[in-house]
Amino acid sequence: MSEKQNNQISRRRAIQGSVALGLASAMPLHAAAAKVIAATVDAGKIAPAIPDFIYGGFIEHIGNLINYSFWSEVLDDRKFYYPIDSKPQPKPEGGMRRMMPQPNKWVPLGPDADVTMDTAAPYVGAQSPVVHLAGKSARGIAQSGLALAKKGYVGRVVIAADAGAEISATLIWGKGAGDRQTVKVAAGTEWAKVPLKFDCKADTKEGRLEITGKGTGTFKIGAVSLMPADNIKGFRADTMALMKEMDCKILRMPGGNFISGYDWKDTIGDPDKRPPVIDPQWNFPQPNDVGVDELIQMCQDILGVEPYWCINTGFGEPRSGAELVEYVNGAATTEWGAKRAANGHPNPYKVHYWNVGNEMYGHWQLGHMSLQQYSIKHNLFADAIRKVDPTVYIVVPGGFVDEMTTGQGMMIDSGSRLVAYGSERDWGGGMLKNSWGKFDALATHAYPPENKHFNIDTGKNEDIKQSLVEWAQAPANRVATMADCWEEYKKRFPKLNEGKVKVFFDEWAYHFGQDYKGCLAIARTFHEFFRRTDFIDMAAYTMGMSWLDYDRTKSVISGSGRVFQLYIKHFGKIPVAVGGNSPVPTPKYPVGGDQPKVNTGSATWPVDVSAALTADRKALVVAVVNASEQASTLNLDLTGFRAAPKGRTWTLKASGLDAKNVVGKAPQVVIVEGSFATGAKSIAVAPASLVLYEFAAA
Repeated sequence: MSEKQNNQISRRRAIQGSVALGLASAMPLHAAAAKVIAATVDAGKIAPAIPDFIYGGFIEHIGNLINYSFWSEVLDDRKFYYPIDSKPQPKPEGGMRRMMPQPNKWVPLGPDADVTMDTAAPYVGAQSPVVHLAGKSARGIAQSGLALAKKGYVGRVVIAADAGAEISATLIWGKGAGDRQTVKVAAGTEWAKVPLKFDCKADTKEGRLEITGKGTGTFKIGAVSLMPADNIKGFRADTMALMKEMDCKILRMPGGNFISGYDWKDTIGDPDKRPPVIDPQWNFPQPNDVGVDELIQMCQDILGVEPYWCINTGFGEPRSGAELVEYVNGAATTEWGAKRAANGHPNPYKVHYWNVGNEMYGHWQLGHMSLQQYSIKHNLFADAIRKVDPTVYIVVPGGFVDEMTTGQGMMIDSGSRLVAYGSERDWGGGMLKNSWGKFDALATHAYPPENKHFNIDTGKNEDIKQSLVEWAQAPANRVATMADCWEEYKKRFPKLNEGKVKVFFDEWAYHFGQDYKGCLAIARTFHEFFRRTDFIDMAAYTMGMSWLDYDRTKSVISGSGRVFQLYIKHFGKIPVAVGGNSPVPTPKYPVGGDQPKVNTGSATWPVDVSAALTADRKALVVAVVNASEQASTLNLDLTGFRAAPKGRTWTLKASGLDAKNVVGKAPQVVIVEGSFATGAKSIAVAPASLVLYEFAAA
């Protein structure tokens, strides 16, 4: 690997950090004299309303991430992508396979030679197992390491058998003779789906499913499925309940880098006939069970969330993109709408938001090409899609100068590594120039690394020492670098000043620890989004399932989820002006890349204050984030708003910076409601604290 490649800061590396969920050590808080800060909130000076979509999420088929978190399937490799033998599971081969829990493996019951793989006439995919019977000795296949809960399970097996075969299926949840249940499987000579039903009597992470036969001849298996009986259209009841509680308003799916190698046509129709394939982006086998219909129904029917669908413009082509839109939104009388209706969904889904391409500016992206060529490709996609449905809202990969610099500045051979506006690397500027009118919004992404600074002279990320408040400020500063770019684009493309073209910040994350320390950074980022509501219409946190901590049978809302809930449920809607007497420090580094022209935050440093009226203007909510180790006293002055004597507070309480909510343990990050007297002008601000103050109108 070259030095340039080794130093590449890409979404791939950031997502690997997400999956690994590495946690930074807690930073100690030091007692110090409280700093006195004057803060002014002027409710008479308002900004455009905060879009509901600011609190959006992003999900992607990275390895088994969706399959293990949202989907309820218990079995791995249920359509037999891998051959069945007693050999050890092969070691992961690069990509995300190194970062993911390894899937369970099917093994023969009996000699390896008694299970062969039929590649001539498989039920689905490239091969199906054939079990050769041995009289009274049971032969078959088994999968161990199953996570089971004490509840009912339902499933099916697609099977065909010779007349002399007697087939059964056994679910095992313990070592005792009674810790199992066996059911007969009625198999004929032709492929048929046979239902399975079990009543598991105990929780275990070492369950086992066996499908065995006795007698003469052979039997073959096309697919097997096992799900909790309380699944909701195939999705886990527990994680769906928590996601619904999150009340997120939009989910971007199903990619991500994944989308550029994704064939949506493999994911529709009979789930048992959808071929299992290797995802070429993350080098991981996908069963294609959680496909177009499943994900859209999850959003619309289960969660009540707006689906924001990604289209493959990497290895994909315009015709396939248009056919996808027709499948999703077309009438049942259209070619692909008819296929959707035949698959059990007669009514169009009416998906409005479409992300046409993901990070196509990145050399890491499958199907990456020059900006000049991609502009042509995008325009072909947009025309084909809008011919099918002229009402759709199209979002195009932006790749603003800040993102291009931090992601690809190291590829500039000499001189400053800043990507120049109007250059061939200025992807956002190129899309504005070459594809104006072919999209409604530009997408931008940011994954700032921790304790790093991108040196625009060397093109490398350098280690830096940061205080807690500087650390928590990093993702907000990346929102600001993008806003700096937007201001420059408005000069170069004056039609942007009309406000019709928006920005979707549809991938962002930082730290990935799901701990309280990360919550402070998330809150700081929210505040920067609130300051940019004139053009940022949507943001999507990576990953949406990061709002949860989960294993294969249980889940809880994580620390990250709680800070989202705090703002979704309790913050205002209409931002108002905030001033103060303690301005943010001047930038330490040259402007460009990850350094904005002005550091983020309100003029109440090191405390960050954001305020907004509720939609009905009956209350004013002031959010106070102190991502520092120092206590402060905030002398708060409200103008343009007369408050009632009593107000409410919501505090994100935690036992320390490394506090987190983990399955099987008492929650360490919680929202606590309280009250306060609004007449008291001084607010005591604790170190590393996050509190929302609601002033009801008098």
